[in-house]
Amino acid sequence: MTKKLLASLLFVALLAGCASGVKLDDVPVEDKSATSSGVSTQGIAEPQGVAQTGVASVVVDKSGSGIGPVGVAHVVYFDYDSFVVRAEARPVLENHARFLQANKQRKANLEGHTDERGGREYNLALGQKRAEAVRQALSLLGVPESQMEAVSYGKEKPAVQGAAEAELAKNRRVEIRY
Repeated sequence: MTKKLLASLLFVALLAGCASGVKLDDVPVEDKSATSSGVSTQGIAEPQGVAQTGVASVVVDKSGSGIGPVGVAHVVYFDYDSFVVRAEARPVLENHARFLQANKQRKANLEGHTDERGGREYNLALGQKRAEAVRQALSLLGVPESQMEAVSYGKEKPAVQGAAEAELAKNRRVEIRY
């Protein structure tokens, strides 16, 4: 009887030790910018590859299918153990939103990734929440849900190898692929 009780207590303690304070039920999108529109373009030149219409141009491969907006990052980075979209990602998301709105036939895969810390299941859930947060941000910018798919790879596809914080930070990301 005491062995069963001891085993039960040990199991409960093990589960409590694996718990995280991050709530995976809500997908927050925060605008921490100082301006009402989020991005001030006064005095800033348009990025190379952006047309007069404000829509980034597209590089076309030999098969004739575009790969997305030119001169725009395709990665959104996240803080450790977080799925809150940073304010610094807003220009990237706005460019992708304009591209998707101008190219209704195109679809974007939002691939969520995590660093190597944590269990496989937890990281798959966190990667999915990151991808869903980017999806929600793009949706708020006017992109139809039918043009986006959010998937998670968790810690299975690191961008870089290494255990230093610089390498781990590059693995906490959502990649936008067309």
